[in-house]
Amino acid sequence: MSRAKKIILFLLIFAALFFAVMMLATVFIMHQNFGRGDYPANRTGTAYNWYPRFAKDYPREAVEFPSCGLRLKGWIYGMKNTGKLLIFSHGIGSGHEFYLSTLLWFVDHGWRVFAYDACGSGDSPGKATKGLVQSALDLDSALTFAETDPRMKDMPKTVMGHSWGGYAAGAVLNFHHDIKAAVSISGYAYPMEMLDVGAVGAVGKNAAVFFHPFAWLYNKMMFGKYAGLNAVDGINGSNVPVLVLHGADDSFVITDQVGIVSKQLGSNAQCRKITGKYAHHNDFFHSQNCNDTVARWCAAHNIPETEPHEQKIMRFANANDSDEARALFREQNEPLLGSINDFLNAYA
Repeated sequence: MSRAKKIILFLLIFAALFFAVMMLATVFIMHQNFGRGDYPANRTGTAYNWYPRFAKDYPREAVEFPSCGLRLKGWIYGMKNTGKLLIFSHGIGSGHEFYLSTLLWFVDHGWRVFAYDACGSGDSPGKATKGLVQSALDLDSALTFAETDPRMKDMPKTVMGHSWGGYAAGAVLNFHHDIKAAVSISGYAYPMEMLDVGAVGAVGKNAAVFFHPFAWLYNKMMFGKYAGLNAVDGINGSNVPVLVLHGADDSFVITDQVGIVSKQLGSNAQCRKITGKYAHHNDFFHSQNCNDTVARWCAAHNIPETEPHEQKIMRFANANDSDEARALFREQNEPLLGSINDFLNAYA
C-alpha cells in the first residue's frame, strides 16, 4: 500500500473514531440532560402544595391519552366551570403539579383546566423526556384528545405553557388546532438554538462548535420530520392571538438570545418582558410577599446572594414544611395572572 493510501486510510479511521466518540458523548450528554422529571418521593411533606393538600376542595378527574407511543396521564380540574378551557403544558424537570397553585388560581377564576404530565415527567410513563421538541408533540396530543373528549370537545380552547411548555404553546400552533388564544411564558423559540446556547454555557464557545453537528443529528434522529419544529413558525403561521411573556433577567432560557420574546413575530403576538426584582425564569409566579420572605430567610441563613433566586425558593420550601409556609407558597403574582386572565378572556 502506497504512503498516500495509508494516510487516507488513517484519516478515514480517525474520522470514523472521532464521529463515534463524539456521537456517544452527545448521546450521553443528552440522556443526562433529558432524563426523567420525577415528583419528589413525598408529595405531602414539602411547602410546594402538591395535590393531596387540595383534593377535598378541588376534585379532579383523571384521564389518559396517547402520545408518541405512550399513554400520558392528565387531569381535568374545575369541572363546575363550563364556559372555557385552559390546557396547560409544564416545564421540564417535573410535572404539572409543580404549577398547581397557579392552575387552581385559574380554576377559581372560572376556568376548567386540563393539565397533564408530559413524556417522562411526573406520573406519566417514559424513561426520559427525550428532548426539547417533545413538549410540543405532547401538547399536540393533548389537544387532539381534548377535541374528542366529551368533557372538553365543545368548549373554547386556550393553551398556556412555561419554559419547555412555553415553547410548546407556540410550536403547537404549527398543527392548526382550533385554539382561541395562547400564552407562552419563558419559552425558547428554536430547540437547536437553545441546545447551542446551552452547550456554550457548559463547555465554552469553541468546544460548542464541535458539539453542534452531533446535537443536530441526535435531534434529527430523535424527532425526525419534527426536528425543526419551532415556535416562531407556529405563531407567525397562525392567526391565533398569542401573549408572549418572559422574565427580563432569565439566565436559563436567556431572554434576548433564545427567548420567543426576542424574535420577529407577527401582529397576532403581544410580547412583554416581566421586569422587577423577581424577573428570572419562574420566580415571578410567586407573590412579592413570598419572594421577599424567601430572600430574607436566605439572607438570615447565609445563602450566597449569587445563588439563583429559584434555587433559594427550593431551599426555603425544603426547609420549611408548615401550614404558614404552604400558605405563603400558594400566594400568586396577582397582577401577572390577572393580565393573563384578561388576555385569555378576550378571546375565549
